[in-house]
Amino acid sequence: DVQLQASGGGLVQTGGSLRLSCAASGFTFDDYAMGWFRQAPGKEREGVSCISSSDGSTYYADSVKGRFTISSDNAKNTVYLQMNSLKPEDTAVYYCAAVGSSCPDFVMDYWGEGTQVTVSS
Repeated sequence: DVQLQASGGGLVQTGGSLRLSCAASGFTFDDYAMGWFRQAPGKEREGVSCISSSDGSTYYADSVKGRFTISSDNAKNTVYLQMNSLKPEDTAVYYCAAVGSSCPDFVMDYWGEGTQVTVSS
C-alpha cells in the first residue's frame, strides 16, 4: 500500500520556523517528483513546492519563494519542507504528494494524511 505520512506541523508565532517531514513507502520513490501542497479552510488547494527526482531541480509557489526550502533524502524515501519566516497566511493543512508530472504542473498521483500548521499573529 502507498503511504505518505507527513509530520512536523504545529503552532508557531509569526516569523517562526517549522520543518515538515514526509516518509513515503509503497511505490518507487525515485520514479516520482515529490511535492508539498496545502489546503486552508475556504481556500483552494495550493501547490507549495516540488523537487524533481531526476535532477533535483525545485519549484516554489510565489507565495513561499525565499522562505521555504524543499529537500529529499532518497536513501530514506523522505522529503522535507523547511519553512522559515512563517506568516499567518501560511496556516493550512500541509500534505506531501508523489507528483507524476513535471514539478510546475504538479499532477499528484499519491498523497497522504496532512499535518496542521498554524501561525499565530
